[in-house]
Formats: sequence, C-alpha cells, structure tokens
Amino acid sequence: MMNSIDIRLRKIQKEKRIGLMTHVVVGYPSLFETVSLVETMERAGADFIELQIPFSDPLADGPTIMKACEKALRKGVRVRDAFRVAAQLKKKVEVPLLFMAYYNNVFKYGVKRFCTDAKKAGVSGLIIPDMPIDEEHGEHFFAACKKNNLYAIRVISPVSTIGRLKKNAKGAKGFVYCMARQGTTGAQKKIDPNVVAFLKKVKEVFKIPVAVGFGISKKEHVDLLKRQVDIVIVGSAIIDAINRSNRKEIAKSTQQFIESLIKVPR
Repeated sequence: MMNSIDIRLRKIQKEKRIGLMTHVVVGYPSLFETVSLVETMERAGADFIELQIPFSDPLADGPTIMKACEKALRKGVRVRDAFRVAAQLKKKVEVPLLFMAYYNNVFKYGVKRFCTDAKKAGVSGLIIPDMPIDEEHGEHFFAACKKNNLYAIRVISPVSTIGRLKKNAKGAKGFVYCMARQGTTGAQKKIDPNVVAFLKKVKEVFKIPVAVGFGISKKEHVDLLKRQVDIVIVGSAIIDAINRSNRKEIAKSTQQFIESLIKVPR
C-alpha cells in the first residue's frame, strides 16, 4: 500500500505549489485541543502534521516548544496518549500524520512496539532527530519502520558532510528534513543566508523531496524558500500564535496564522 506521505507529495507536485507541514505538541494546550488544532490546521491548508511527543529534555527545541512540552508533561501526557490522539485524528482528518519524538521515548517504549503501534494508530512517518543512522546495527529502528511502512524521515543539519548526506540518503523515503540553521527550533526574523547553498548540496545527494524547518515564521520566509524546497515546516511560530491568543480563540488564531503563510495574492 502506498504511504500517505507519497500520495500527498504527488498532490503538491501536481498542483505546482509548496507544501506545508505544521507542528503541535501532543497535550498542549490539552489533549482535546490537540485534536481540534490538527483539524483546524488541515482546514487552513496544512499538508502534513507533525505530532510531537512531549519529552523532558528536547535537545533540538528552543524555549517555545520546550515550555509546551513541560506543560504537557506536567498534565500527565505520556507516549500512550500520543497514540490515542493519532488514532482519533485518523478518523477525522485526511492529512498525513507524523510523530516527532526523541529516541529515549522510542527506546523506553520498545522500538518494535513503538513502530507497530504507530502504524496501528494511522501514523505515516517518524521524525526522530537524535537517532543517528550509525546506530542502526544495534537499535534496528529503520528496519522496524520499513517493516511497518513507516517513513523514517532523515533530519539533516547544515554542518553535515557530503559523506554523511550520502549515508542518510541511502534508503531514505518520503522527504528529507533540513534544518535551516544549526541549533534549536524557534521563530526567527530572518532566514540564514547560507541556507540556499546548504539546500542545494542536499538536493544534489537526495533524490526525494526536500523540506526545511527551524526558524520559519512568516510568509516572506515561505516565499524566499519556495523555489528551493518542496515543503516548509512551521512549528514554534504556530505555538507562539497559540500562546498569544485568547484560549477561546485558539482555533481562529491558528487558522489565520497558517493561512497568512500560504495565502496567494489575488
């Protein structure tokens, strides 16, 4: 069966536009609101949804996502809740769902069990930024993903060597997730000017669509990148928009913000 990520990528290519992946932290502001936020994101035009499983030490994340994770964890949100949320969403939305998690959560849950349960919940891909491909011989993570038709999305930093890129490109499916800058997530005013050269290097090695995230926060960023990549990823800026809004206006604020990123002038 074709992975839903590929189906959506074909749709994006056919429509000759840039794709958008948005981000939520499972359980923030609440589990119920996580579900409604994803429904809102789909209505607003998101092509993929990144469901982040909260973790106590999210090394790749800046203050915005870190605080959202802390609040979700304080409310008792755990890995099993992410599977429940994904299963609920699969009945409500058509947009492909991807789990973003840190490997500690996957390892503690059990690699094979995690991948099996993710597939059962309707998840199409996994984004595990701290799972190096060099450790596959001991962890068998990528093998478990393949067995369950889950795409293990490669996360690539700007300091990656050509050798490292080639190693990650082997067997990569779906799309490759490029970090627009070295460091942690978080909305930025400007995109690193070196990102274009970095993306060009990635495209020379990977033969699958290219996505870019880390720091993208406004339409100008999307417009700057749309000729360089296939997908833009917006995370912290959406959570910032949620944090700025009245609790009763979260859905409206989120929809307006997403639409502002991808709206086409008439």
